[in-house]
Parts: sequence; C-alpha cells; structure tokens
Amino acid sequence: MTNFFNTTVGLPYGWAWFIATIAGILLIALPLMLAVAMIIYADRKIWAAMALRRGPNVVGPFGLLQSFADGLKVFLQETIIPSAANRGLFLLAPIITFTVALIVWAVIPFSPGAVLADINVGLLYVLAASSLGVYGIILSGWASNSKYPFYSALRAAAQMVSYEVSVGFVLITVVLWSGSFNLSQIVESQRGYYGILNGHGFNPLLFPMSIVFLISAMAETGRAPFDLTEAESELVAGYQTEYSSMSFALFWLGEYANVILMCTLTATLFWGGWLPPVDLPIFYIVPGFIWLFLKMLFGFFVFSWVKATVPRYRYDQLMRLGWKVFLPLSLFWVFMISGVLMFMRVGTGGPVAAPTVAAASAPAVRS
Repeated sequence: MTNFFNTTVGLPYGWAWFIATIAGILLIALPLMLAVAMIIYADRKIWAAMALRRGPNVVGPFGLLQSFADGLKVFLQETIIPSAANRGLFLLAPIITFTVALIVWAVIPFSPGAVLADINVGLLYVLAASSLGVYGIILSGWASNSKYPFYSALRAAAQMVSYEVSVGFVLITVVLWSGSFNLSQIVESQRGYYGILNGHGFNPLLFPMSIVFLISAMAETGRAPFDLTEAESELVAGYQTEYSSMSFALFWLGEYANVILMCTLTATLFWGGWLPPVDLPIFYIVPGFIWLFLKMLFGFFVFSWVKATVPRYRYDQLMRLGWKVFLPLSLFWVFMISGVLMFMRVGTGGPVAAPTVAAASAPAVRS
C-alpha cells in the first residue's frame, strides 16, 4: 500500500507510509467494530437457541440491528461519575481497556502478506500488549471508590495473571515446534501435517495444548464459566458497576474484541490460520481470510456454547485449575516437546528419528 501511494499517487515516501498505515489501521478497526456488534447479536442468538428462546428478533430484519440500537441507547445516556471517585483514573480505565483490545490486532495475519505489522516477535507483542488489559480493570475498580468494583478488580487481576502463565507455556510449545515468533511463519509451519492436513491441532503432541489454550482464553477474557469478576450475586456487576453511558460501552466493546482476538489466535496458532483445513489445491480457491473468519466463528460458537451450558466455577476452583492443573501440565509439555525435538534433531541438521506419528507431524528441518 505504501508503494501505491508513493509510485502511483506520487506522494513522498514519508507521507505515503503514513497514509498507508492509517488506511491499514482503519481497514482493521472499522470491520472489527462491526464484527463486535454482530458477534454480540450472534452470542445472544446462540444463548436463546440453547434455552429454547427466540433472542433478538424485533429491531431490523431478524433482529440484526439490535446491537446498534443498544449502542445508540448507551450513547444517549448521561455519563455519571461518582462524587467520591478519582475522576481522571475513572475515565481513563475504559479507554485503556478498549485501546489495548485494539492494538493487539496489528500483528494478526489475515492472509499471506495481509498484516499491518509483520514483525519477527509478533507472538511476544501479543503477550505484552494483552497483559496490559489488566491495568484498565484494576484502575476501574480502584478509581470507583466502591468496595464491590474493587473486589472484582482484584479478582480479575489474580485471574488474568494466573492464566497468562499457562498461556505463556502453551505458546512456548508452539514456538518450539514452529521455530519462529512470527505469526505468519507460524501459520506456514502448519501446512501439510500427515500430507493433507493443515494445523498444529492435528498434531497429537500439540492438540492437548490447543484445549488448554482455549480454556485459558475463556478464563483470561472473563467468560463463563470463569466470569467470577461479574458474579452478580456477590459483586453486583463487577468492576464496571459504577460506569454508565459510553464509558460502560467501551468496557463492553473491549471485552468482545478480546474474545474475538482469542478465537482468532486459537485459529492462527493451532488450526492453520488462513490455510484451509485440508491441504488440497481445490480448497485454496477460497480466499485465506474467509478460512480464518470461519475458524474464528467456530471458536466463538464454542465460547457461547460453554457460557450457555456450563455453571460458574467457585473462585477456589478457578485458582486450582489454573495453578494446580494447567500450569504443571503446560510446563511438562514444554519439556516433552523440547525432548522430542532434540531427539529428532530439528533445527540442527542432525539425523532424524525413525518415522513415527510424532516424526511424521514434525516441521521441516531448518538450518
């Protein structure tokens, strides 16, 4: 895009890069906001179907405009700031949450070459940027100067930190097997497992880690059954209890943008990203971003399915699962994957082990 503005339009390189970057940001941010609105509609429809209800069906055809009507209603409400709140931090918290939910998308590849910033440490950027979201939640609870939002913020901080540890170890297994932190290269390394399948999820050594990552993503985004930060019987509405109008809407948008991000990361890291599920030429007729979109939708359906069917955990059960199950399991898997790759001499040019299930699913030898 920079070359287009530089050569075709005739702008200086600096201005061409600037306009191309702004255009790329808008090409990601605007469809993402539309996707958030429609994914909220899909979420409510899935819950309704599983509870034998109709869901939104009045505003617009089939209720498709319900999310936009809700957004308009929130926009027209009065912004109320509690008198005892820290005004600056109170208003800053939802901005941080919403902004952090957007900046992670800069390194997500939608198809070959279709990525805003194709950096070599893309996965580290995702970890660093997503971990900043906890600051918005902590600030919202503390700045509200109310005990229930503060309790919720402490819960959210402990919950997000706990599951980020296991998520980090899961990502290490993917990096070890792919040999790169670059998300585009991670997608390409998933091509042709067993000759016809695309995706680390088809590798028996990495499939358990895909399940751990999916469950940890639910916990990190505060989705049921891990929505202890919004336990209405204990904390009213959680860390956003004192918020109204657009400040509340920013939390809402940030939450769903994070959910879509986690579904997209699951598809990118374990299920081939923009690659079709089967490595046959006929499937490559479909554009890569459509395959990624379909995989993201399936991941979101699983999120909604779990929320509609699984009861909420107790807080001690939540912490036990994170620290006593996922942490040792993911740490053991790092050692196991490292041992398998060392045994097969991946990346050293040494002899490769005899063909086994693991060997057949290993990535190509790299110098």
